[in-house]
Amino acid sequence: KGFSSFRFSGVTPGNIFSVAIIRWDIDFPIRINSMDKGSLTDQEAASFRLKLISWFRQNARDLPWRRTHDPYRIWVSEVMLQQTRVATVIERYLQFMRRFPSLVSLALSREEDVLTLWSGLGYYKRARMLHGAAQLLVNEHGGSLPKSSVELRRLPGVGDYTAAAIASIAHGEPVAVVDGNVERVVIRLFGMGTPNSRLSATRLKEAAARLLDPTAPGTFNQAMMELGATVCLPRAPLCAVCPVQSFCQTRGEHVARPRQQMVSRKVNYALIKKPLKDGRNRSSVLLVKRPASASQMPGMWELPPLPGGSEAESEPVLRIRHSITNTNYYVAVFAQKTKPSSTQLDDSMETEWVADQKLAEIPLTGLARKILMRLDVLPKPKHVRHGKALPGVGIEFD
Repeated sequence: KGFSSFRFSGVTPGNIFSVAIIRWDIDFPIRINSMDKGSLTDQEAASFRLKLISWFRQNARDLPWRRTHDPYRIWVSEVMLQQTRVATVIERYLQFMRRFPSLVSLALSREEDVLTLWSGLGYYKRARMLHGAAQLLVNEHGGSLPKSSVELRRLPGVGDYTAAAIASIAHGEPVAVVDGNVERVVIRLFGMGTPNSRLSATRLKEAAARLLDPTAPGTFNQAMMELGATVCLPRAPLCAVCPVQSFCQTRGEHVARPRQQMVSRKVNYALIKKPLKDGRNRSSVLLVKRPASASQMPGMWELPPLPGGSEAESEPVLRIRHSITNTNYYVAVFAQKTKPSSTQLDDSMETEWVADQKLAEIPLTGLARKILMRLDVLPKPKHVRHGKALPGVGIEFD
């Protein structure tokens, strides 16, 4: 916002001194001395980079998007990874790449097909923006992604983080990536964390840029993200095995801003099935399409909602908890044989009977997909059905 200064002078035995003190009126509180004590010399920064990259090359998880420098595939993976667990993304990423192996194939697809493969990742606006940006690139830019982070940021849905990740990993641009994992590493490394401190994005980017290895920016950025994801954890960080703990000014959890309090809400749904007359013991399921005006998941398909009080009529066939942003939904699902008058449906709602073998081909909400898989209506991926941990690569699906 501005700055002010004052000067004082004095005399000590054999010395006359004059000291100028400058105070910046900044718009976020932070301890100035913590930045001073956390700064690295050029030699220390070089050592930090060497140790971090060496650790990454020996310990990095084998993830499918790390096997390529294709900017399109990196772009898709980075968009999917936003606020979504890696284990969840692997499944969707592999399916997405099989269906849309190139930017052009994505641009020429229907939005409904893109949303179908996005089901279970949440934040469906990301899928729509990704699809829209692909169409823009094909129609106006020859079907190729820009190479620089500045140009990439002009695309719909591409922010600083995604642009920096694509440009550094695919093209070697020396630009630092700052996601939640990197932010946490930087705050702890430089001892920035203080009660009630709010660090501006600019300050964090500057700190990350000072650390960046300009000779291997893509590898370094991935190493920083990997460190935050697997070692420098939000709770109980693994400091004893951290490759750069000798540089860290925190060595443990930093004082973070309180998380937003979760809200609880009870919701009920109906599972309504009818047999198919194909002699193969198959059935169809009644689904409802969310209106285009819905604030969340417009155009996605879900089970028919039920009003409150359904619990008193019968026992549910399933109870689960499902979280969306800051809301915990406590869900009860009730099996019904016919379309009941008690469902919260009206003539404006689009409904459809969908054969069970076709459920994987339509854009289901994440909750509907979870319910149908739990009830064995929608086939599970093999790793789920067999109860195995999700591997990094080589996943096969029915």
